[in-house]
Amino acid sequence: MNQQLAGFWRRFGANFLDGLVLVPFLVIFMWLDMSKEKSDNIIGILETLYYLIVPVVWAGFTVGKKALDIRIVRIDGKKITIWTTLKRYLLGGIVYTLTIGIGFIVSAFMVALRKDKRSIHDFIAGTKVIRD
Repeated sequence: MNQQLAGFWRRFGANFLDGLVLVPFLVIFMWLDMSKEKSDNIIGILETLYYLIVPVVWAGFTVGKKALDIRIVRIDGKKITIWTTLKRYLLGGIVYTLTIGIGFIVSAFMVALRKDKRSIHDFIAGTKVIRD
């Protein structure tokens, strides 16, 4: 089966929408007059859980990906697992942090310019993002 790959702008849009998912929590924390440090910690935990768990239970979708009809799939055709999302999100995040964001910029160019549209975290996790 020939799967159409998701390009840069669709993936960018999905990530933007996924970021908006956390906005209601930020508003609630501001309303509760919670300290910035505490709210940042909770948001960080929620964001991590979101990216680790939602794609596993929702067949490779997040809210943003579902809205833009794209999803994460493994290149071997097997189901996304928590191990897949751990590698994709946490190990990818470590690479981006250790390279002071340069890896993130390289990944954006990889998605925009490579024929296979795979980024650094896709290679780490053995995934690709397809149009659904």
